[in-house]
Amino acid sequence: MSKRVELYTALVIQPEVFVVKTRADIQKNLDRVCNLIHFGVGYFWEVPVRLAVLPEYCLQGVGTPGKGESGIADQMAKAVTIPGPEIDQLGAIAKQYDMYICGGGVVEEVPEFPGRWFNTNFIVGPTGDVVLKYHKWHIPAYIGLGTSPHDLFDAYCQKFGGDIKTLFPVVDTPIGKLGTMTCHDGCTPEVARALGYNGVEVLCHPAALQEVEGVSEPWDFWMFTRRARAHDNMCYLLGSNWGKVNYDFYPKAFCPGHSFAIDYTGLVLRHVPYPEEQVLAVPIDIEALRMHRTHAAHNCWVDLRTEGFKQIYEKPLYPPNRFPPGKPPRTLAEKVSICKEVFDELYRRGTFTPPAGYGPEDISKLLQERIEYAQATGRLRKT
Repeated sequence: MSKRVELYTALVIQPEVFVVKTRADIQKNLDRVCNLIHFGVGYFWEVPVRLAVLPEYCLQGVGTPGKGESGIADQMAKAVTIPGPEIDQLGAIAKQYDMYICGGGVVEEVPEFPGRWFNTNFIVGPTGDVVLKYHKWHIPAYIGLGTSPHDLFDAYCQKFGGDIKTLFPVVDTPIGKLGTMTCHDGCTPEVARALGYNGVEVLCHPAALQEVEGVSEPWDFWMFTRRARAHDNMCYLLGSNWGKVNYDFYPKAFCPGHSFAIDYTGLVLRHVPYPEEQVLAVPIDIEALRMHRTHAAHNCWVDLRTEGFKQIYEKPLYPPNRFPPGKPPRTLAEKVSICKEVFDELYRRGTFTPPAGYGPEDISKLLQERIEYAQATGRLRKT
């Protein structure tokens, strides 16, 4: 028989982030998010805070295409280990307040695969220890040099295991079943569905989602897709984005806030519709979620009929194992070039139809021309 989970408060932290150069520089960002957690725990004291969610890259920041594009060495200079002293600082707060803290998009150096970094989420618990670690699956080919487990899939599975519960972990805690996904993971249904399959009840969703990718209205892609992820999996979804950023090559509102808390029906409970620092507080009622899941009407799992969909996933689109151990991607251009193969396959299958005047074989050539032009004019790095 399951134990009752009392109502508690969750915090969604929307900080100002500095893009740093070295591991030592992380402390400024770390101290800031710690102070915001202290604020939230103290301010919302009547219903105890038991969970806080931090955004992606909240410790280190990241550089994207153009003059600010970062390479592997740039990111490795500020990589951390998990566990490590930075995580211990958050663990001390979790221990002090008997709470869980989810941090995301940490640039992590993984000893099993030296010379490259993983975009890693973690959850620390009330003991101060890391109780969950997740490596971002859907790293966009066009914007991120972090390693996805899919990039070296065979080697990754050999080291860590390839079961769905290993790749998309959920931890059963006294405040409910917690899981996490990172930014681009939420753009398509699969990662959230895997977490739902594993029983997630509160989906912690760190992001550094940019305005150009659809944060504000009228193209509030960040909101409507995540409402769908929460609805489809009948779970809370706590989405944390940067408030603003300090970096020579970014506008201050590059990732313009809009953090939110969404309930298990897809209803928006809290929202910060502006680019500035803020701390959201939202009540989490696990017992209401669990009762909701007992209903047959409009239950997004009991009507799931899987047999008709297997052909979508039988053959790969984005190919696995393209950056095996010892051969990480060096530039965004190198990584996005793999999309030529994906385009070829999509057009071969008939999933996409070419624009007028183009044949299926022309689309990958278009992408190559764009890459070469961007490199020739300094828009993308060559090395």
